[in-house]
Amino acid sequence: MKSLKKIALVTVAALAMGAAFPYVNLAVDNTYQQLKVIVDVMELIRESYVEDVDSQKLVYGAAKGMVGELDEFSQFMEPDLYERVKSDTEGEFGGIGIRVDMREGWLTVVTPLPNTPAYRAEMYPGDKIVKIEGESTKDMLMEEAIKKLRGTPGTKVNITIAREPEDKNADWINKDITLIRELIKSENIRYRMFDGKLGYIKMVEFTGHVMENFTKALEDLKKQGAQGLVLDLRYNPGGLLSAAVDVSKLFLDSNKMIVFTKGRKPENYQEFRAGVSAPYGDMPLVVLINRYSASASEIVAGAMQDNKRGVILGERSFGKASVQSMIPLSDKSALRITIAKYYTPSGRSIQRDVKKDIGGITPDIEVKVALEAEKKLIQQSEEIFYPGGKADKKEKKAAVGAPAPAAGAEAAPKKTEGVRDEVLDRAFELLKAREVLGNLKPAK
Repeated sequence: MKSLKKIALVTVAALAMGAAFPYVNLAVDNTYQQLKVIVDVMELIRESYVEDVDSQKLVYGAAKGMVGELDEFSQFMEPDLYERVKSDTEGEFGGIGIRVDMREGWLTVVTPLPNTPAYRAEMYPGDKIVKIEGESTKDMLMEEAIKKLRGTPGTKVNITIAREPEDKNADWINKDITLIRELIKSENIRYRMFDGKLGYIKMVEFTGHVMENFTKALEDLKKQGAQGLVLDLRYNPGGLLSAAVDVSKLFLDSNKMIVFTKGRKPENYQEFRAGVSAPYGDMPLVVLINRYSASASEIVAGAMQDNKRGVILGERSFGKASVQSMIPLSDKSALRITIAKYYTPSGRSIQRDVKKDIGGITPDIEVKVALEAEKKLIQQSEEIFYPGGKADKKEKKAAVGAPAPAAGAEAAPKKTEGVRDEVLDRAFELLKAREVLGNLKPAK
C-alpha cells in the first residue's frame, strides 16, 4: 500500500503543478492519465488477483518494464542488485578467460583469451552463454553475469552455450560445458615486427594501463625500425573513453576532433580533441576492425577514418557507442539510463540502429572472413607471436606488454592447417604498396 500511496502522491503533485502553471496543463493531464493506468492496474491486482502480491515487487516490475522500452543498455536495478554491482571484486580472481558483451539480450562471447579454460574448450566469438549454473542469462546485467563466471581458482562453473550453425536455416546448437576457473592474467597489448620494418600491435581492450603498454610497444617497434603500423582492434569490445582518446592523440595533431557526445540536454554535448602535435603523426597506419569491435575501438577507428589518418580494413564494427549515467534512487535502487551518444568527427552516429541500418564504422576496404576460417584463426592466434609454436607455456603467458620475438626479414607467419589471416595479409600489402608508390620517381 505504501507504494500505491507514493504513486498517488505523484499524481496529486502533478495536478497541483497544473493548477499553478496553466500553460503546462496539457502535459500534466497526459502524465496523470498515464500514471492513473499504472495505479489502476496495481489496485486491480491487489484486490482481484488470486494470491496476495507484494506491492513493492509490482512497482519494481513496472520500473523494469518502462526501462525495457528504451534500449538494451538502460537498466533498472533493485537495491540488492545495485549493491552487488557497486562492490567490485578486489584482488586476484579466478575466471574462464573470455571477453563478453550483451548482444540481443544475451551474454555473448567477443573473444576467448589465449591459453585459458574458455580457449581450450574452443569457445568462439558469437557464442551465446545462455545459462550459468542452470540460470538463464537473458536480460541479465553483464556485471552480474561476469561475477557468476568468476570465482576461486580451481572451482568449477557449469555453463550452456548456444552456437550459430554454418547453415543459417538450421537451429542454433546448444552445448553444456564444465570449466575449471583459473587465475587469469590479462594482456591488453601484444606486438611484434614483420619483415623487419612493419609493426603490428594487437590491442585486446582499452583498460586502465593500456596507454602505458601501448606507448612502450610503439617505442620498441620504432627502435626496431618500424616504418608502418597495423593496429589490430578486431574482437576488441572497448573499455575506457579516456584510453581511446589518448591512443588517438598519438596519431592525430592540430587540435583535430577525435569524438564528441550529444544528447537531449545541452550539457551532454562534449568534444574530445587531439593536441597540437602527435609523436606518431607521420607513421603510415592501417586499423583492423570486425563485427566484434565496439565502443572505444570504434572511437579510434572513426577518428582515424574521418581525419583521413589511416586506412580502416575488415568488417563493419558492432555499433556500441552510448553514454550511460547511473542514478541512485531514494530506496537504494538505481537507474542506469542512456543520456548521450558518441559521434565521429564528421558527425556520424556510431551507435547502431538496426531498423535504419546505420551506425558502426564501415571499413574503407571490406574483407570478410568465412566463419569456419575465423574459428581456426582464433585457435591459431598464438602463431602470430610464436611462429611454429616454439615458445613454451611460460613464454605464452608473458606479462602484459611483453614483446614477442622480432621477425627480422620473415614474412607473415604461416598458419597451421593452411589457414592464413587474409585481413592481416591485406594490411601488410597496403603498407608495402604505399612504400613502393612513395619511392616511385618519373623517368628522366
